[in-house]
Amino acid sequence: MHTERRWLKHYPAQVASSYEYPNDNMAHYLVQSAHKYPNKDAIYFMGKTMTYAQLLDASYRFAHVLQGLGINKGDRIALMLPNCPQAVISYYGALHIGAVVVQTNPMYTERELEYQLMDSGAETIVTLDQLHHKVIKVQSKTRIKHLLVTSIKDYLPFPINLLYPIKAKKEGSDLSVTYNSSVISYKKALHAASNQPLFVKIDAKNDLALLQYTGGTTGLSKGVMLTHHNMNANTIQIVKWVYKLKEAEEVFIGVLPTFHVFGMTVFMNQAVMTAGLMVLIPKFDAEAILKAISKQKGTLFPGAPTMYIGLINHPRIKEYDLSSIKACVSGAAALPLEVQEKFEELTGGKLIEGYGLTECSPVTHVNPIWEERRNGTIGIPLPDTDAKVVDSDTGEEMPVGQIGELVIRGPQVMIGYWNRADETAKTLRDGWLYTGDMATMDEDGYFTIVDRKKDMIIAGGFNIYPREVEEVLYQHPAVKEVVIVGIPDAYRGETVKAYIVLREGAAVTDKELNAWCRERLAAFKVPRSYEFRDSLPKTLVGKVLRRKLLEEELQKSQSS
Repeated sequence: MHTERRWLKHYPAQVASSYEYPNDNMAHYLVQSAHKYPNKDAIYFMGKTMTYAQLLDASYRFAHVLQGLGINKGDRIALMLPNCPQAVISYYGALHIGAVVVQTNPMYTERELEYQLMDSGAETIVTLDQLHHKVIKVQSKTRIKHLLVTSIKDYLPFPINLLYPIKAKKEGSDLSVTYNSSVISYKKALHAASNQPLFVKIDAKNDLALLQYTGGTTGLSKGVMLTHHNMNANTIQIVKWVYKLKEAEEVFIGVLPTFHVFGMTVFMNQAVMTAGLMVLIPKFDAEAILKAISKQKGTLFPGAPTMYIGLINHPRIKEYDLSSIKACVSGAAALPLEVQEKFEELTGGKLIEGYGLTECSPVTHVNPIWEERRNGTIGIPLPDTDAKVVDSDTGEEMPVGQIGELVIRGPQVMIGYWNRADETAKTLRDGWLYTGDMATMDEDGYFTIVDRKKDMIIAGGFNIYPREVEEVLYQHPAVKEVVIVGIPDAYRGETVKAYIVLREGAAVTDKELNAWCRERLAAFKVPRSYEFRDSLPKTLVGKVLRRKLLEEELQKSQSS
């Protein structure tokens, strides 16, 4: 065996090195929890609760709605929703009938939305009243036949449900919807549908649960094909790792979006599998999270480093009781040590760092929570997960402590990229997934991410691919050359900076470029700063030296 799985000796006594993964539909766990704990609260959303029996009932109704629209096993259904009850209902409802969920970021621009809908071939989308205009604008360029339109107010308690439209209008949201044969009211459709149990038999190892889009270094995002088995395995791996979890007793604070695979697995699926309470928070707001932990007695709060930074710097954090927190798994970017220590001091809970990628459902590595963690590392591989550090070209394993590419093998690894056999062959080789991340492994099997082979930027937990931002800026008539660099940022982890060389005689301001990008890119991808230059540093073959620009940036910050 390659590295003799040297990490196993650091496993907690309560965690086995291998587990059985049932051949089940992911929706089976909702059925199980609802049958065992029908009257237990499953969802808390802005003051209103929903029990497991009610959640299961709604998911069956949604499954019948989809069947009525002619959706069958294997058909793709797009969900373009923030964290709200409908996001959970629609996810499990679609899985009941073997449909494939395509999670769609509500922040997408029309260009990004059109591409994803076309690529996935989705014919149905569930979205909010305030977002549906965006879908209608691109509908003719996609295969979308049905828009199921819902509203945040549908699941709010009285009288907030009456006040919500007034507040939304004040904030400039257009909630008007013209319903017709293709624009359908989600609320009415569910109300009229049957709530009879509905199961479509699936083959967990081969049938897709998800087409989860991940950015590509080419600028075009790729659909990662995740099966029911992949999702099942990763959720069980996480549940077993957090072994102090008590069934039907935990309260999960959900601000990580469920449209992101990290939020989907570590928040939603883990909560449902263990019959926990999901406290749904639609967008990051430090005050709302502190209130939720304090009032709902939150026990698990998975997040990204920016979220923990936001909380520990909140001026009134001391006024909230955060002592219910047991454990938090941080992912999506490196976790600064001082953030970890301060958060643990304030809550008394554990905050540990892990690692994953969309292609792995997503979690592969995590530090032991209550045992020996090594700060600065991503920890050790989960049960049934193999990892090694190899020479990217030859695939040969590197000696302990030496830098190479991190490769992974395990039940959570995707079966490939949707309609992209070439990309799949490059990424999956001899049963190993090549992550594109450069890492080292120490003598005990703890891994550390050193750098990204891909030039991906992670800002506030979101993945940003420089090439995509560059392509948008290259379309501007004044831009001759552009390079996008992720520069260190105390709050977001990294932030996007554009270096630009203008065409001769052309003139453009930061403001104009900003407006140009905002029309074409989701807000989190838009550069935060622009630097105009006469030329860019390049290699002899003309490749821009991104690293050189980053070094200059680091020198500037050190000397300031």
